[in-house]
Amino acid sequence: MKPQTLTRGFVGVDIPNDDVITNCMHCGLCLPTCPTYSLTGQEKSSPRGRIRLIKSVAEGKLPMTQGFIDEMNFCLDCQACETACPAGVHYGSLVEAARNQIRIQHKQSLSERILKKIFLKNVLANPKKLKFVARMLWLYQHSGIESLIRFFGIARLLTPKLAKLQELSPRVDHKFFDIQFPEIVSPKGRVQYKVGFLSGCIMNVAFSKIHEDTIKVLLHHGCEVIIPKSQVCCGSLQAHNGDFDTARELAKKNIDVFSKYNLDAIVINSAGCSAMMKEYGHYLQHDPEYAEKAHKISAKVKDVSEFLYSIGLRKPEREFSHTVTYHDACHLVHSQGISKQPRELLKSIPGIRYVELNEASWCCGSAGIYNIVRYDNSMKILERKIKNISDTRAEYIVANNPGCILQIQYGCQHDGNNAKVIHLATLLTKAYGI
Repeated sequence: MKPQTLTRGFVGVDIPNDDVITNCMHCGLCLPTCPTYSLTGQEKSSPRGRIRLIKSVAEGKLPMTQGFIDEMNFCLDCQACETACPAGVHYGSLVEAARNQIRIQHKQSLSERILKKIFLKNVLANPKKLKFVARMLWLYQHSGIESLIRFFGIARLLTPKLAKLQELSPRVDHKFFDIQFPEIVSPKGRVQYKVGFLSGCIMNVAFSKIHEDTIKVLLHHGCEVIIPKSQVCCGSLQAHNGDFDTARELAKKNIDVFSKYNLDAIVINSAGCSAMMKEYGHYLQHDPEYAEKAHKISAKVKDVSEFLYSIGLRKPEREFSHTVTYHDACHLVHSQGISKQPRELLKSIPGIRYVELNEASWCCGSAGIYNIVRYDNSMKILERKIKNISDTRAEYIVANNPGCILQIQYGCQHDGNNAKVIHLATLLTKAYGI
């Protein structure tokens, strides 16, 4: 579709929706739920404040200043405000559209453009390039180079932030997930469900154990699992950071791939990925060829906890006698409204001592690449999460998103907390003994 100027401040078809903007009643119920507002106490750093900024730029009353850009990027896009909003304002779509406007109007800094073009557009979006970079990172992590750099404090000498970011980096797997498993994995008994499975990008190369555990759990529930070899990154990080063009390209590829199979569901174990694939219909609504196909695929997408809850969890035969708490990943609880399901699954495990986490749905500060590009703000938000976790005295912290797992692990280590941070699928394999 040929872009056209629709407002004085924004251009193209991906402008922030005016209906969504005007739905905001400015009641302020979102303020106590906003992590960035809690840090600054400033109206401009709140959801309703940002909506006013977006409206002013859209109407041409305010230029796209650096202050506007900073506020759009300061937001974690956690969407906690959407859960609190009585008017049902889809704030996440507004801030992402605003970020897209910043990109297409070339208002990003040079370093930001380079980072996003290399990492989001060229590496994550290309499976071959991602695997090449991952192998290089694996060599760095396992050849002794990383240990030497840590020992001599080289990264800290270059910049203190680099040393901290090194600790937040995922550990690359020796064998990537898609290499370990064939395209079709069948259960030993009768096939009860035929499900697709997203291997994704970062999870494919750095969280293969979580994928493996998820496959085991699905097989245990009579699922035949289809893992298409030609699938690609879901497009989540690209869309959340304003690159709608790349996100749509990836979405189309995945729609073509998964549409080939007659699936009961597409099961996903990463909150950000499942939230994104459920929004394919939104991102492709103006595409005459893909709009309908996108909605059909989105309707099949299920988070693994959502899927297991819907079919009925097979109760483990043995007891799992440990204290467990649960952290709500933002794009699971706020974007998808999934909160009850994982808790009910955990509570149904024999012997488990479930302790509710205070402010469980408060963001941990990971937020995609937020903890990389805004490290200091991210750590301030993380402190609140770790304090609440420590109060539970839990042995296991369950989080259903890889970014949350890494972030909370980082926080626990620095707090001296020995609790294990794991995915629900991993905890279930422990409970089942599989």
